[in-house]
Amino acid sequence: MEHKKLIIFDLDGTLTESKSAIDAEMSELLVKLLKKKKVAVISGGSYKLFQQQFISNLKCPKELLKNLFLFPTSSTSFYRFSEDSSWVKVYEEALTEEEKRKILVAFLKTFQEINYTHPEKTYGEIIEDRVSQVTFSALGQQTPLELKQEWDPKREKRQHMKAVLEKHLPEFEIRIGGTTSIDVTRKGIDKAYGIKQIEKHLGIPKEQMLFIGDALFTGGNDYPVKETGVECIEVSGVEDCKRVIKELLA
Repeated sequence: MEHKKLIIFDLDGTLTESKSAIDAEMSELLVKLLKKKKVAVISGGSYKLFQQQFISNLKCPKELLKNLFLFPTSSTSFYRFSEDSSWVKVYEEALTEEEKRKILVAFLKTFQEINYTHPEKTYGEIIEDRVSQVTFSALGQQTPLELKQEWDPKREKRQHMKAVLEKHLPEFEIRIGGTTSIDVTRKGIDKAYGIKQIEKHLGIPKEQMLFIGDALFTGGNDYPVKETGVECIEVSGVEDCKRVIKELLA
């Protein structure tokens, strides 16, 4: 892996448990990696979630943050650390109000068509406007992890929902993400788009990238990276990701 200049990670299910903060060991491993390589994180989560889960818990010297690049909401936005010690938005592919309305209507039609009933108890927003992405979270955005893991472990419910949504939203990208989520962005705006933006803004060719994520299966929100030809490693969770990082450092 010596010729890899950039290591790219998914967030939920890879660097962190779903909607949870990175732990102390992961923070330490990433700091060690940032001393050797450039690091990017591409996730379906919003920039606010990046701040809560990742940035605020990464115990990293400021001088190393110039090697870290953030791509929230499936790479529909890009943030990098500036010389004045702040995170600066480089771009954002914001959805229009009309696009958001169309996506919401499509979800409502899909629920009706498949006779879907929301769980009796939910935790926070079920359909969230993330500016450049609309995300469905079956149990709500603030659901405890143990409940999320029980809801759709084999992704069968979301695969069914995704298939129906695609009929109503042919001009949008629809991807399964996290443990209970479905992400919707504009057509062509997915994690593969993030790879193109990395090439454009950082000048790093695909051959010098390595992607690590947990959703590289067909239809998963990491799968578009695989289609670009970037070398990928699939992990089963946070502990497996730590193992991979340790091997990279070794």
